[in-house]
Amino acid sequence: MTGYRSLARNRDFTRLWVGEAVSQLGTAATLFVFPLLGYALTGSALQAAIPVAAYTLGIALALLPAGVIADQLDRRRLLMGASAVGLVLSTSIGIAGLLGSLSLTHLVLVALGTGAVAGIYMPTELSAVRTVVTRAELPTAISQNQARHHVASLLGGPLGGAMYAVARPLPFLVDAVTFAVSLVSVSRVRTDLSPTERARSTPGRELVEGLRYLLARPYFRASAAFSAAFNLVVNAVLFVAVLRLAQAGVPSTTIGLVEAFAGAGGVVGALVAPYLVDRVRTGHLTVAAAWIWVPLLVPLAFWSSPWVVGPVLCVGLLLNPAGNAASQSYRVAITPDELQGRLASSSQFLAFVTIPLAPLLGGWLLETFGAASAVLALLVLAVLAALIPTLTPAIRTVPRPRDWPTLAEATAPTVISATTP
Repeated sequence: MTGYRSLARNRDFTRLWVGEAVSQLGTAATLFVFPLLGYALTGSALQAAIPVAAYTLGIALALLPAGVIADQLDRRRLLMGASAVGLVLSTSIGIAGLLGSLSLTHLVLVALGTGAVAGIYMPTELSAVRTVVTRAELPTAISQNQARHHVASLLGGPLGGAMYAVARPLPFLVDAVTFAVSLVSVSRVRTDLSPTERARSTPGRELVEGLRYLLARPYFRASAAFSAAFNLVVNAVLFVAVLRLAQAGVPSTTIGLVEAFAGAGGVVGALVAPYLVDRVRTGHLTVAAAWIWVPLLVPLAFWSSPWVVGPVLCVGLLLNPAGNAASQSYRVAITPDELQGRLASSSQFLAFVTIPLAPLLGGWLLETFGAASAVLALLVLAVLAALIPTLTPAIRTVPRPRDWPTLAEATAPTVISATTP
């Protein structure tokens, strides 16, 4: 596997990586603040979940059209435009907070718009990465992107909590600055990020073509089903863990440290991800990352101390970067270039479509059944989610990167077996 040093010499990959790393840090801080601010404005756990749900809903709504656009337009300009819109949205809520006119409605609308920006950015950047790195570098490049996400999670919670303690609008004003940094960084990419020239049809047909390609192939289809179920459970767990602490009166700075524990697990996992991806079968990594959460949810049902919640989240996220990097690299490696944007957006849409429900599910379980019962219900859902890759040969049998099949073999539609969902 090509190492980190090779990618460090790739200036365009570095520019893409740094710009989004800074932006993700700002977004992580505001995402941490969303439920706290929503709860402060309404006093309701369920209403506190609405801004978080709106953010993920924005991602889901934008993903599919974003894939079509990313396969038709210059991806560098598309990334710059998304960053510019994010800058305006974050600035608007920061100013509203400074003027004392902040409302839940404004918070929800900005969360929805910021999520849409992320939904446009995600498949577009992944397509751009495929353009600026070699196939051999893909697993390491995507592992670095996973590290970027978890570093943002590691620092975003404490940073968001500290800024929120100083002034409620401050996290959003800082987020606006990070969007500006991203815009400038992406503008300096020199590689031509225009999509491959090809015959094009209407946007609707292009969208259907991407979905049809995905649904006709067992690996893509089963991976999307697993991701949807897994994202619902894990994000509901994270929401319940954080809001439970807020309800108990734990200071926002301490809650930020709990999220830092979770981020630390992701960072460590991302650092070792290239080595795991290179040495462990991709299918086995996916299965292990799914089952690791099951035993960890047991202590969360009985203890809500920050010093229990933090380490549990840390361990739960250790294998997540390697599992994600391996599966995403495999998907990108076996997808034709002219379908990169649409396959990325289709896969991400199906994976993200349940995330808007996660905070609502967590908030409803907390208010209706209490903390312990909420966690036990999520434990049952975690088992059901983990069974999808475990019982699906199309996922479970994917080998290590060096043994991945050729593009033609891997992407050919196959007959769906009785054990494939």
